[in-house]
Amino acid sequence: MQYELPLIEGRLIKRYKRFLADIRLADGSEITVHCPNTGSMKRCAEPDSRVWLSDSANPKRKYQFTWEWVEVDQKYKACVNTARPNRLVEEALLARSIPQFTGDYQVVREPKVEDGRLDFRLDFAPAEGQTPTYIEVKSVTLLEQDNGLGCFPDAVTARGLKHLQRLLVLHQEGHRAVLLFCVPHEGIQRVRAADHIDPAYAKALSEVVKQGVEVLAYSVKFDHAGMTLLNEIPVDI
Repeated sequence: MQYELPLIEGRLIKRYKRFLADIRLADGSEITVHCPNTGSMKRCAEPDSRVWLSDSANPKRKYQFTWEWVEVDQKYKACVNTARPNRLVEEALLARSIPQFTGDYQVVREPKVEDGRLDFRLDFAPAEGQTPTYIEVKSVTLLEQDNGLGCFPDAVTARGLKHLQRLLVLHQEGHRAVLLFCVPHEGIQRVRAADHIDPAYAKALSEVVKQGVEVLAYSVKFDHAGMTLLNEIPVDI
């Protein structure tokens, strides 16, 4: 995915009220921006971190700028905008660049399942002889130590637990069900469940995998204009 306008660099003053952050720009001015992340943002919201903002180019919007990236440990870029991983995965699915998903399929966004929705469904042409594939995307940005190991979730997630349960039901109904960890963090080379943060989620993940739900993780490449889904990386279950 490419940003329409160049990102604007600044320094984080503070994040607050979940959806807001104060930023100091290069000229010394301070602005309040939208923070599109409902998680704890553990280790991704340290004061004085370098950050990058996108510009909506809409001065009528209450918060014209959106926080996109942060520099972690003064060396790793990470994307804190949780809407971006879904877009990265969708672009890769449409480009047929994820080798685990092949065949003649159409990508359906946010398909309804039971009492909610998942992120994607792949509907295959009749000649393929396949039932739909359901995909739920999760963004991994928590690197607690500089050892390449990323953890998910960064806070207790009842919603994430429900998604695992939905994937398992779909698998039991005969569909392919996949949890895809998108990892927009340059310092993460492998992923595991954060059992020290949310033991219920970690236990459920292990159980659904044993019963047939698939888990994948993909790293992300950053460049000055945007991001691209890059390579598969290991998942420790």
